[in-house]
Amino acid sequence: MKLDLNLLRVFDAIYTARNVSRAAAALDLTQPAVSQGLTRLRNLMGDPLFVRAAGGVAPTARAQRMAPAIQEALRALESAVRDASGFDPALAERVFRLHMTDIGEDQFLPRLITTVRLRAPRTRIETMRVPLADLGPAMDQGRVDLAFGFLPGLKSMRSAIMFQDRYIILMRAGHPFARRHGTRLRALDAIQALDFITVRTHAYTRTTLEALHAADRVRVTTEHFMALPALIEATDLAVIIPRNIALSFAPRGGYAIIEADLPHHQFDVGIHWSHRYDKDPANRWLRGVALELYRED
Repeated sequence: MKLDLNLLRVFDAIYTARNVSRAAAALDLTQPAVSQGLTRLRNLMGDPLFVRAAGGVAPTARAQRMAPAIQEALRALESAVRDASGFDPALAERVFRLHMTDIGEDQFLPRLITTVRLRAPRTRIETMRVPLADLGPAMDQGRVDLAFGFLPGLKSMRSAIMFQDRYIILMRAGHPFARRHGTRLRALDAIQALDFITVRTHAYTRTTLEALHAADRVRVTTEHFMALPALIEATDLAVIIPRNIALSFAPRGGYAIIEADLPHHQFDVGIHWSHRYDKDPANRWLRGVALELYRED
């Protein structure tokens, strides 16, 4: 049996995306071309391979058995090609695509871009926000090189810790609550006296307030972290956010940071990448730069 390598890529993309349209987008092909490739595979294998399911397709038992071997073969081939070509940052012309939130861009991009421009002046960096459910497949398929942040949902990805952070309570300087409790909150039930802002893309604040029976104290929900400084300055609202983000607001002045033993308040901030690109020279180089800049000693 002669198998076209492109058919294996079609199989892998459909298996990963569980959707023919998304597989076509990942491969930069038209949907009819991917459907035609799937038909050829079905004829060669004598099996449907994928059947209709909610939201797309699901692999048959035979496809499930085939998938690990096909993915390993594609990884080996990709690795051989990349290792043969190498990566010279001074000469490389490529785009690095990074998953970051708006606050991640504020935290990581300035130093990262400055360093990359000095060492790899012909490269480009693009940031994007990928839904967590799609992030793993996007990295497996090479559409995202690295993801930055606290991403515990990426169980199957490689990762390296840059630093540890913790959640604190932020409010304006001179807030009556800050004058009463100082910089350390001893009794968590006092939180029920505050009114809060939450960020829609960051679930921790709301789940924490629910755990502390203070969910009804949410008064404002914003789409982005960057709206917080002005809101905090102008009101008596408080927000539960990572300490490093709060410190990034500090140069503006006028804030009070209150430490508290909130539920699960400590967490690791890291970089994440697909095991498929673990030995990719360009990916390894960029990971090294990020860890050099942000890893705590």
